[in-house]
Amino acid sequence: MRILHVINSLDAKSGGPPLIVSRLAAAQVLEGVTCGLLAYEPEEPKTAIPAKLGEVPGGAGIKLILVPRARGRLDYLTSRTAKNVIRDAIRGYDFVHLNGVWDPILLATANECRKAGKPYAVTTHGMLDPWCMTQGTLKKKAALALGYKRMLDQAAFLHLGNTDEQRLMEPIGLTSPGEIIPNGIFIEEFNNLPAKGTFYAKHPELNGQPFILFLSRLHYKKGLDYLADAFAIVAPKAPDLRLVVAGADDGYKATFEQMIARHNLRSRTHLTGPLYGTEKLAAFNDARLFCLPSRQEGFSIAITESLACGTPSVVTRDCHYPEVETFGAGVCTALSAPSVAEGILHVLGKPREELGQAGYKLVREHFTWPIVARTAMRAYEKYLRR
Repeated sequence: MRILHVINSLDAKSGGPPLIVSRLAAAQVLEGVTCGLLAYEPEEPKTAIPAKLGEVPGGAGIKLILVPRARGRLDYLTSRTAKNVIRDAIRGYDFVHLNGVWDPILLATANECRKAGKPYAVTTHGMLDPWCMTQGTLKKKAALALGYKRMLDQAAFLHLGNTDEQRLMEPIGLTSPGEIIPNGIFIEEFNNLPAKGTFYAKHPELNGQPFILFLSRLHYKKGLDYLADAFAIVAPKAPDLRLVVAGADDGYKATFEQMIARHNLRSRTHLTGPLYGTEKLAAFNDARLFCLPSRQEGFSIAITESLACGTPSVVTRDCHYPEVETFGAGVCTALSAPSVAEGILHVLGKPREELGQAGYKLVREHFTWPIVARTAMRAYEKYLRR
C-alpha cells in the first residue's frame, strides 16, 4: 500500500497537526507501508524537517515532498505553483490523506485526486465543530460554498478523532462517512523520561515547589482566561503551588499576563515559551498536574503526552477526552473557572502516582501510533476495495 499524506505546513508553530501527520506516517512506514509527506517548504532551513523526522521511529522512511513556497497571496489561494507538484506526486500513491480543512493546498489536492481517480480522506482535526465554525463564520461559509464542502463530501471518508467530533459537525450536513481514528504516541519515547527534578534544575525560580503545567499555544481558544481565574481560586488554598505556562504566543500572552497581574499572581506564574523534546518531557514529569481548560480540541496530543508521562490531568469536557476521567487519570470539568479550580483541587488531593499509572495504562493500551496506524490502514483498504 502507498499512502501520500498532505498538510499545509510542518512547522511546529502550527500546533498539533504537523506532529500528528508526521507520526502517523512514520508508524505506517513501520507497518510496511510506503508513505510520502507533502507540504510547503518551511521558513526554517530545509534540512531541519528531515532531521526532525529522523528522530521519530520510522520517520527516516518517509519520502518528504516539499512544495516551493507560494509567490504571494494569489498564488497561495489558487495553489498555482503547488498544482504541478501535487499532480506529479499523487501518481505514485494509491490513497491520499489530507490533514486539515481550510488550506488551499488541500482543496487543490482533492481536485487533482478526483481528476486522477485517486481516493482521498480528510482529517478534520476538530476544525468543523460549532466553536471553530463561529470563528470567521462568514469566511468559512463562503469557503464551503466555493469548493470546500465538495472537497469534504467527496472524500472517501472523514478521519475524526472521536464520536463527539462526529456528532458536533452534523449541522454542516456532510455526506461522506466518518471513521473514528484517535491520535497516539510512540510509547518508547516515554519509557525513559528525564530524571525527576530535571525541569526544576533548569528553572530554579520554581524553588522546587509543586506546579500546574499548561502546555499549548497561547491562544484564546485554549482557555487561558479560565486558567488564570481558576488559579486565583486555588492559590489561597494551596499556598506553595505554582503555575507554569509553556507555549508559543498565538495572540493571547499579553491578555493572560494582565489577568495574572490583576490577581496578584505574577510571582507564582512562570511563562517559559515553547518546550520541545526532552525539556517538554521533563516538564510533564516534574509537574504535579497538567491542565488544559480549552474551549475546543479535536484529539489533543498534549493530553495524550501528559498521560503517557504519568501526569494527572485536568481538562474541560470541550477537549472531548472523557477517558481522562473514566480511566481514573484525572478530571473532566465544565468550561468555567470555578469548575476547573474544583478539578485542580480534587486532583491535588489524590496520590499523583495512582492517577499517573492509570493514565499511562490508558495510553499504552489504546492510544499508541502502531494501533492508530493499523486502524487507519484498515480504513484505507476498506475504501480502496470499493
